[in-house]
Amino acid sequence: MPGVERLEDSRQKTAPRGILYPARLPTFDRFPPPEAVAQLVRWFWIPEWQLQPGRTSRQHLIAFPASNLVVEPDLVGFSGPTTRSSYRDLTGTGWGVGALLRPAAVPHLVADPAALRDTYQKMDFPVLHEVVCRAMSGPGDAPARHRDAIEAFSTWLAAEIPAPDQEALLANRMADVIDTDPSIRTVKDATERLNLSARSLQRLASRYVGLSPLTMIRRRRLQEAAARVRAEPGTSLADVAADLGYSDHAHLANEFRSVLGLTLSGYRQEAEPEAVRD
Repeated sequence: MPGVERLEDSRQKTAPRGILYPARLPTFDRFPPPEAVAQLVRWFWIPEWQLQPGRTSRQHLIAFPASNLVVEPDLVGFSGPTTRSSYRDLTGTGWGVGALLRPAAVPHLVADPAALRDTYQKMDFPVLHEVVCRAMSGPGDAPARHRDAIEAFSTWLAAEIPAPDQEALLANRMADVIDTDPSIRTVKDATERLNLSARSLQRLASRYVGLSPLTMIRRRRLQEAAARVRAEPGTSLADVAADLGYSDHAHLANEFRSVLGLTLSGYRQEAEPEAVRD
């Protein structure tokens, strides 16, 4: 796809964190953003589905500690940061074009991301809706439509959101560090890595993410745990907990249950056949 490199399909065994049951996904692709919006978008994601009448596909997620801007056939929605697992039931035929937003983009789209925790709010962005829908319903195969949709989405974002200032870029770095460095297990670890006070880190996370730094750290660790439990059925749950820095198996089990509403053993039993199929 010229100009848009396809990332690995999220249904594969090496699927990125955040999807609890990858094998249940519809056709789902992710794409890195064009350079013009690389400080605004972490990646674009496009699912398409066509289900038989009467069929429903429930998609379970433990979302990244971030917000998404999503274009659907009938609306544009802003999905705020989440504090728990979530799901969406797919029916009929449909598609979506979503942007996993980097922190720098968020204050230009909503005044207070914390106020939109665990919500999906309709947005009044008619031009964005028009250009993306036109691309997704245009001629050509799926790669061509996806390329055009991402280009249209990116062009709109670049026109609507000014170049990030130094504070916004620091917010991006904060999110990148917390999300990619497994050695960061506490807020103190993050403050030392970023050379910020705990108060400054909290203020940055509140304005640009809508979650506390500790919640962001816990989300990454829980995503990692779910991925390990799903992909490595032969590894003991105690070893998974130890490898990820939890104090013991009970600590991980309690966090898993409180956020996801699932037991570790129950999730492993339900997800294990998917790992075998992959």
